[in-house]
Amino acid sequence: MEPVVKMKDLVQKSRKKVLLGGLNLEIHKGELFGLFGPRGAGKTSLLHILAGVDRFSSGSVEIFGQDIRRGENFKKKVGLVTQRPSLFVDMNVAENLDFIATLKSCGRASVLDLTRRFELEDILNEPVQHLKPGPYQRLAMACALLNDPALLIADELINCLDPFSTDVMNRELSNFLAVGGTCVWAFNNIGLCTRMSRIGWLEEGQLTLYQPEEACPLWESRYQDGSATPGASHA
Repeated sequence: MEPVVKMKDLVQKSRKKVLLGGLNLEIHKGELFGLFGPRGAGKTSLLHILAGVDRFSSGSVEIFGQDIRRGENFKKKVGLVTQRPSLFVDMNVAENLDFIATLKSCGRASVLDLTRRFELEDILNEPVQHLKPGPYQRLAMACALLNDPALLIADELINCLDPFSTDVMNRELSNFLAVGGTCVWAFNNIGLCTRMSRIGWLEEGQLTLYQPEEACPLWESRYQDGSATPGASHA
């Protein structure tokens, strides 16, 4: 089966610094691929490349079999939840959903369905700039799923949110994966690694693959040895 994501010799440089030093990786349908690593490792840079937001220095990236340097049709199958706030702060919740649905050429039915699933009915008139982190992130994920993507790219999807929002987002992510969706999730809480299908540990420009049960003990041993700090932040 053709991989959803295929990277070959992927290199990304920033001001002569090598962020990604020739990465090779395939991610397959239905995987929850966890991207982990220390501060400044390049996790966000890699996600932005996969989403078609940033160009890369050399190598190749294919999404659903398409070379992402040769067209943008793959974006129709991709949803993105960014680490930094990316919604329209001068709009309320309903206006964000409607406007982003228009940008993605989605029907009204999709807006209504995701409003219900992410339990946003009671905050539709709330200005986005006044939302607390939990409701904001529920809205961000709902917007990312408006186009019914097959690949969800998430940069720090769930972190320090209220229990209700965390439960809603975990439920919807599980449902997304259950119907064959694929997710690449950059995270900084090592305790989440047991949820992943595989872990890609990005450090010093290199990506090392681990099974979930391997990554947590490795990180803890490094922390105890003083060679790492607890948790990891995004580049």
